[in-house]
Amino acid sequence: MWDRDSTQMKALVLDRPGHLSYGDVPMVAPEADEILVEVRACGICGSDVHGMDGSTGRRIPPIVMGHEAAGIVAKLGSEVTGWSIGDRVTFDSTVYCGRCDYCRRGEINLCDSRRVLGVSCAEYRRHGAFAEYLVVPARIAYRIPDDLSFTRAAFAEPLSVAVHGVSRVSPAAGESGVVIGAGMVGLLVIQALRASGCAQIFAVDLDADRLALAAQFGAKPVRGDADAVAAAVFDATGGVGADFAIEVVGLPGAVESAVASVRKGGRVSLIGNLAPRVELALQAVVTRELALFGSCASVGDYPESIRLLATGAVDVDPLISVVAPLTEGAAWFEKLHAGSSGLLKVVLEPGRNEA
Repeated sequence: MWDRDSTQMKALVLDRPGHLSYGDVPMVAPEADEILVEVRACGICGSDVHGMDGSTGRRIPPIVMGHEAAGIVAKLGSEVTGWSIGDRVTFDSTVYCGRCDYCRRGEINLCDSRRVLGVSCAEYRRHGAFAEYLVVPARIAYRIPDDLSFTRAAFAEPLSVAVHGVSRVSPAAGESGVVIGAGMVGLLVIQALRASGCAQIFAVDLDADRLALAAQFGAKPVRGDADAVAAAVFDATGGVGADFAIEVVGLPGAVESAVASVRKGGRVSLIGNLAPRVELALQAVVTRELALFGSCASVGDYPESIRLLATGAVDVDPLISVVAPLTEGAAWFEKLHAGSSGLLKVVLEPGRNEA
């Protein structure tokens, strides 16, 4: 636990593009409205892997990355109420101000002063959770139940992204949906859809192992380009098309598949954003009166995400490839960056450092 006299802590630092080192960094302390969290588990996000080489401009060294985490409250800021030392906690990846017009409307993901844990860009630097400790505003923290492990609780962040993306198309019980991309978030979207009562779920990907997992979660696997995907979906829906599609890749072909697979009047939720620009089938969107929804991070979706994890309605165990000590983090980042097959989620645990 926290030592009030400690001036150093261990962290995994991106000290230059493509290079991570594990070692001592200055100990952090909470401001008046913050809590100090002893990190017990932190998942490696695809955005960290994509950003570590400097290509995204969102991980400018030096930075401690990591935003999918859970732990224990170790110290309270002087103005914090409602929390106690020892409480089990997870937290939003978005640090919002709570004062701007967007925050006052509840649109915290659109905050004018939005910061993201573990991100360093031209506008700001906010260290994250690949460390023994981090500080977060108490307003972004959420309790986790005693019977939910820290490793599973670390999925609250990516699951909240999936839950928010699902909410954008407001699926009704009995509807059909297409999920384009069966990576980590896509597989969580599939489970969130299943929990919402979606009658028919199609999972689109090119990776056979990921499609097998999608099938395990109740989706019908589909492989192929936009034409093949649309043909399979229309055939399975009596020539009508799916009620909605959720795109979780962010590449031109994936967006094309999402638009092509929905019925007239259908809805499309866009979560993926790998490509800054994609070509849009404008005539199809206009003449078939499709509704397109962007989906950024999450907005108040943590309580539902924690509930889904705690009740087992969303099962993350099949998604966990490795649980490793933080000391081995650099090696696992290298494997993920190299595209090692079979790896989905790697979770790092600072508490295993002396094991």
